[in-house]
Amino acid sequence: MTFTTLTFLLFLAVVFAGYWSVRGRVGQNWVLLVASYVFYGWWDFRFCALILASSLVDFAIARALVRRRDGPRAAQKALVALSCTLNLGVLALFKYYGFFVDSFAAGLASLGLAPSLPTLHLVLPVGISFYTFQTLSYTIDVYRDQADARSGDASPGLASGSLLDYLTYVALFPQLVAGPIERARRLLPQLQRARSFDEDQARDGAKLMLWGFAKKIILADHLGEFVEQVYGGGIVHASGPVLAVATICFAFQIYCDFSAYSDIAIGCAKLLGLSLVRNFAYPYFSQSVDEFWRRWHISLSTWFRDYVYVPLGGSHHGPARLWLALMLTFTLSGLWHGASWTFVIWGAVNGVLVGLAARLRPASSPRLGPSDLPPPLRGFSGLRALARMLATFTVICLTWVLFRAEDLPQAMGIFSRMLTDIPRPAAWTELVHHREFLAAFGPLVVMLVTVEWLTRDREHPLGLPGWPRPLRWALYTGLCWLTIYLMPDDPGAFIYFQF
Repeated sequence: MTFTTLTFLLFLAVVFAGYWSVRGRVGQNWVLLVASYVFYGWWDFRFCALILASSLVDFAIARALVRRRDGPRAAQKALVALSCTLNLGVLALFKYYGFFVDSFAAGLASLGLAPSLPTLHLVLPVGISFYTFQTLSYTIDVYRDQADARSGDASPGLASGSLLDYLTYVALFPQLVAGPIERARRLLPQLQRARSFDEDQARDGAKLMLWGFAKKIILADHLGEFVEQVYGGGIVHASGPVLAVATICFAFQIYCDFSAYSDIAIGCAKLLGLSLVRNFAYPYFSQSVDEFWRRWHISLSTWFRDYVYVPLGGSHHGPARLWLALMLTFTLSGLWHGASWTFVIWGAVNGVLVGLAARLRPASSPRLGPSDLPPPLRGFSGLRALARMLATFTVICLTWVLFRAEDLPQAMGIFSRMLTDIPRPAAWTELVHHREFLAAFGPLVVMLVTVEWLTRDREHPLGLPGWPRPLRWALYTGLCWLTIYLMPDDPGAFIYFQF
């Protein structure tokens, strides 16, 4: 069951009615828990057993940590190590076993050996990377005394929680499959108190969902068709300019696709009286690569920061430790995205770029974070800031080649073709074959950038404060009908479902 289907909208309507018809947090959480397992089991009911087992294991380990809070630290560390081993072991089995076996076999083959290694054909459970990180962060936070296994938060004033609250936190259907990756200390307290219907919050959630549907269906799916036409098949057959345009289209496709999922998830949670963490803060308005990563997939970036980068020493132990922490963090982040060397190299390249950006930035240059809205050009200094934005966007687009390419030979072929073809005027004539697509969707991309720029001080563009109600409703209705009109016969799955 995906967001862009009539099935999901009917499902959400039933859940919404049932959720607000019961009183008290226990009844509301039961509705959420049952709905979440129905939602997740829609792909394959066997997935439910895996997420339940993962949830129960970490809940038991967290309770054991609480019981041993005054005991030897070594015993607590052993429990955290057990949680890490089990969670990451399951993730490695389902997602990386084939990758590691194939890479090992290829290494042996390069030495003239012909190994016969065992293979497994496992179905990758949807969203396993997301909920694994969510349960793992819970036990780590309990160990750090940043969350309490009885209440979900270190605040002693909160009522004692329950297994029901925790299972609901892990499986909450709006963000289960592709995030945002929530923390127990933020979401669990919301589930431990009864929610009352807030019309303003629900209205804002509906607007955010409409904006997400529009980005996904109007732009992401149609841009994806063009990108697949150019990148698909593994063979580099297009000219350099066409490849460059397709790469830019992919940059907007993945942004519109993934931010749309986050918008729909956050908006859906608002309909249920819950607040999810913001996941995107206009990342393509960044003026450096490190700023980009503070604005892109914020919940994952902060997860790796808190549980990998900081424990490795971060920036507090000299340049050597800083570079080690950066490279390990970004390389692991790349591997998290997929079992392929293209993702590993993509992560490592971003680690190098972030390190260089941090080292080369002038001391007077602003360091912007996702909460600094209106952030993109605070301290705007004319063309220099615009040039930094365009340069950062260009670099990010080049890294997206590694992310989108089917394998390393294709990625290298694309880089080579762009390098040799773009300077040749004759190579640009191939763009004529795609003039209808560019004429239709080029202006829509420009319109998206313009709208987000003009509304960069708000969470999403559809708030429209101060607009007359008839004009607002005319815009909402028109956007809704345009989304329906442009919906493909077979809407594409969200890109991050594969992770």
